[in-house]
Amino acid sequence: MTNIILLGPPGAGKGTQARRLVEERGLVQLSTGDMLREAKDSGTEMGKVVADVMARGDLVTDEIVIGLIEEKLRMVKAKGFIFDGFPRTLAQADALGALLRRSGNQLDAVIEMQVDDNALVERISGRFTCGNCGEVYHDKTKPTARAGVCDVCGSGDLRRRADDNAESLKQRLMEYYKKTSPLIGYYYATGDLFSVDGLRDIDEVAQSIGNVLDQAKRH
Repeated sequence: MTNIILLGPPGAGKGTQARRLVEERGLVQLSTGDMLREAKDSGTEMGKVVADVMARGDLVTDEIVIGLIEEKLRMVKAKGFIFDGFPRTLAQADALGALLRRSGNQLDAVIEMQVDDNALVERISGRFTCGNCGEVYHDKTKPTARAGVCDVCGSGDLRRRADDNAESLKQRLMEYYKKTSPLIGYYYATGDLFSVDGLRDIDEVAQSIGNVLDQAKRH
């Protein structure tokens, strides 16, 4: 089993690489947002707690998220898990480490997708996606072959996120650096951190991540 965390600021390409790992290595992506939405509609005891918290507009506690992850580790059969959107803080990293030890699992690699902030702003400002199949495009580096039409599924439903602009991205980067970037030092200290260049071609980034995972397996 291979358990990994992908770290990196908004727009670093974590989602794209996670999808490839799911397809190519049979890993299961544990997205905090997806798990909360699924739990809210599940009708289970944990789901009722989540639904109540969200109905009140309160923030979901770390304990609840850890409970959801524990449930997934126990119930889902997989070759490994990608932790997506968790941990975001040092306290969450401690809690996840304790959960993995408690369940007889381990963290194999924390992969930091390194990016240059200015290049990242340019990348995000030109990004748009297909609302039908999720394919990601870019005005400069990956335009559609036909204007307004998805190359993959032929849909004309091409969208830009409202916050995919320079000003919003700078605010999101600041939030990331304040709260999440300390995890880089944390996992460096535990010996679990590996870094890849997140601004290279998608296939090259995927190859770098694959090399990291193959290396981690040998240790």
